[in-house]
Amino acid sequence: MTEETIQEGKKFAIIAYITVIGTLIAFYMSQDKKNAFTAFHVRQGLGLWLMYFIIAYMVSGFDSWMISYSFWIFFLALFAYGIIGAVTGKLHKLPLVGDVFQNIFKSLQ
Repeated sequence: MTEETIQEGKKFAIIAYITVIGTLIAFYMSQDKKNAFTAFHVRQGLGLWLMYFIIAYMVSGFDSWMISYSFWIFFLALFAYGIIGAVTGKLHKLPLVGDVFQNIFKSLQ
């Protein structure tokens, strides 16, 4: 991947992690110019947001601040890792789940 491709896709790659709406915006705005860097981070962001909502639904059934804080810290770390990768122009997969997201959403390009 060239430096030019990374620089062109960096803005949308960062937006992909901001909110779930940001992920959709990044996906649709990058459809005109296919960018591999943006597509990588859109797949990571979409998978992360879907996993966030699924696990949040399960965690909401517990009445424990320890479970809630663990959930928030875990996702804060994953989102920070993704955003830092997008800002620095790296294609680092998210720990534990990055390969899964890339395989599930490989049709998003």
